[in-house]
Amino acid sequence: MAHLRPAVRRVLTVASLTAVVAAAGVAILGDADPAEAARITATCANNDGDAARIQSVIDGSDEGDEIIIDGPCLITSTVLLAGDRTYRGESPTTLLKQADNRNLPAVLASKSWADNDATADGRVVLRDLTIDANAAGNASGGDGVLIRAWGCVIENLHIQNAKANGLHITSIARDGTTVAPTGGMVNGRIHGLFIDQSGQNGIYVEEGDNAVTDWNLTETWIDETGGDAIKLENSAGWVIERNHVYNVGGAGINADRLYATSLSDNYIEDFATYGIEAAVQGDAASTITGNRVFQFSGTGTTYVAITRVNYGTGNVAVTGNVIRGNGSGTGLSYQRGGNQLTVTSTGNLVTEVTTQRSVGSGVNVTAGV
Repeated sequence: MAHLRPAVRRVLTVASLTAVVAAAGVAILGDADPAEAARITATCANNDGDAARIQSVIDGSDEGDEIIIDGPCLITSTVLLAGDRTYRGESPTTLLKQADNRNLPAVLASKSWADNDATADGRVVLRDLTIDANAAGNASGGDGVLIRAWGCVIENLHIQNAKANGLHITSIARDGTTVAPTGGMVNGRIHGLFIDQSGQNGIYVEEGDNAVTDWNLTETWIDETGGDAIKLENSAGWVIERNHVYNVGGAGINADRLYATSLSDNYIEDFATYGIEAAVQGDAASTITGNRVFQFSGTGTTYVAITRVNYGTGNVAVTGNVIRGNGSGTGLSYQRGGNQLTVTSTGNLVTEVTTQRSVGSGVNVTAGV
């Protein structure tokens, strides 16, 4: 028997459903009409009561509910996101703006972070919002969005004017409590964001105890950061691809702990330190492939660099990247620190730099097989 569509299930009575299924020769076990998730709207008035209005709806919701935010909303206190819920705006232009002189740690933040829980929240889906952290109106402050949850879907957000980070993914709670690897913050997806005017990093992945692994970060634009465009303290298992970052105050992509990591098809232009800066774990190999790293007006002079191996023997394939300098600097730099590094380096096009490739002592560079 084919499954009944949810829209149909809601209009059938138990009696009629029993009759239909009985006619098909199938017995009904248990309740024929399980409870369904609710769709709840939090309607803002663009005044000082909006944060409380949104929080009241969240606090009264159940797991599985979808919370729709109808803005514009003036945010005077950090809105805490409970896990296992979907949050979205009425449209991608639905605005949540931090009020002046509030100096909030974040406009939106995970409840487990605020509650100092030892475990992360359940799945959070967050989409279709414009979040303005209003750095100009706040002498100090923090992030646009702070997430401490596993299995997240974060997509189609415009995050702007954060004093600290546009999007902050962290396994560390407000009081320093960390999520253990067994509790995990794995299997998230970040897609289709536009982040601009961040005082620190555009996207910052903060790690406490090897919990934040195996996410996908794709098709996101990051513009004008004080620090790195994308900074990951743990990039193990991450796929970071098809992102465009530009006008960067630090590195375009700064990825620590490469371990079965993929950095591919990213477009990085105009950075102050590195185009791509990576540190490598031993064991599982990673790939840095097909990236375009260009310098038009930035000051950084190292384009793609492996700066160290954290333990054991690091293995990285660096292939098919295109580097265009501004007349100085080093295109490719392979350094190992105190451990071993093997790099398959082939098919890269490096132009308009002083040194095309710098290989540190003891690094094994091959053309692959």
